Amino acid sequence: MKGRQVVLGDLFGAEAAALMEDGQLTDLLVDAKDLAPLVPGDICRGVVERLMKGQGGVFLRLPDGQRGYLRDRSGLSEGQALLVQVTGVADEGKAIPLTSRILFRGRHVLVTPGAPGINVSRRIRDEQARAELTALGAAANPPEGTGIIFRSLCEAAHPDDIAQELEGLLDLAGKVMAEQAGSPELLLGAASPHEQAWMEWADPEPDAIEEGEDSFDRCGVLEAVDALLTPAVALPGGAHAVIEPTRALVAIDVNTGQDGSPAAALKANIALARDLPRQLRLRGLGGQVVVDFAPVPKRDRATLDQVLRAAFKGESAETSLIGWTTMGLYEINRKRDRIPLHRLAGGAD
Repeated sequence: MKGRQVVLGDLFGAEAAALMEDGQLTDLLVDAKDLAPLVPGDICRGVVERLMKGQGGVFLRLPDGQRGYLRDRSGLSEGQALLVQVTGVADEGKAIPLTSRILFRGRHVLVTPGAPGINVSRRIRDEQARAELTALGAAANPPEGTGIIFRSLCEAAHPDDIAQELEGLLDLAGKVMAEQAGSPELLLGAASPHEQAWMEWADPEPDAIEEGEDSFDRCGVLEAVDALLTPAVALPGGAHAVIEPTRALVAIDVNTGQDGSPAAALKANIALARDLPRQLRLRGLGGQVVVDFAPVPKRDRATLDQVLRAAFKGESAETSLIGWTTMGLYEINRKRDRIPLHRLAGGAD
């Protein structure tokens, strides 16, 4: 189907949501709470367990016997309780990444305790609209030290809807942030996949919303997921890439296949570079990513650099394009913000 589809259904026995654009799967959210005690977005109370001198961070005790790692240890002491939010996924045996900058997310508004100020999305360029939203935020009278961010969807939303959501988020934030003292406890769970889809995929407005028991099959999501659960990625001209996650890193190899023409390697490399953000996002892969591109002259590396920068420009997950190694490999560091798809599939067996 042409256009933008939001598909709500189930995958691997859990609630899931998919975003299809012109018949291609571009984003996928799957509930991982049965697989991981704490998932990105959870807000909980932790207790400082150990200060890591020389590293600038601390280990925290979290609910259900979990351990987390907070990079900033400023003003913290062992045994101190504090509120944190899960920001990523940890490999087995490693600490869960955390932040002390709590964020309450809504469809129109974000509330940021500890980061004061009223801000409006830069995508809203109409000065009158920006002024009206700023006034609406001031009228909400946020608590001292609490900030408000109006998202781009506010430009087309009714002020009453925005104000109602803002009031609810401020109330929720106030209740959660008051729970500073005590033992490790989950205070607020992350939004479900269907809730996230409603909040994150509303701008631009989808052309269709599909629901039902067979929605994933009917809309081609299951077929796309099956392809993602195999290492091979088909590229134009008979070329292919192989994406293999290991404990240490994600290894990617690009091959030209039977095409022996002079331009085959560059074409295959560009195709993989353009699709790489989508592949990593959908497969839930992050950390250290090493790409072994098909051999090309060094002068063509600048072209690949440009393609990669353009491809990752709009990616929501924090990504650093490290560059070329002496051996001719390309290194990328991407935040682990999701449970890997192969783990979700394995958890359903």
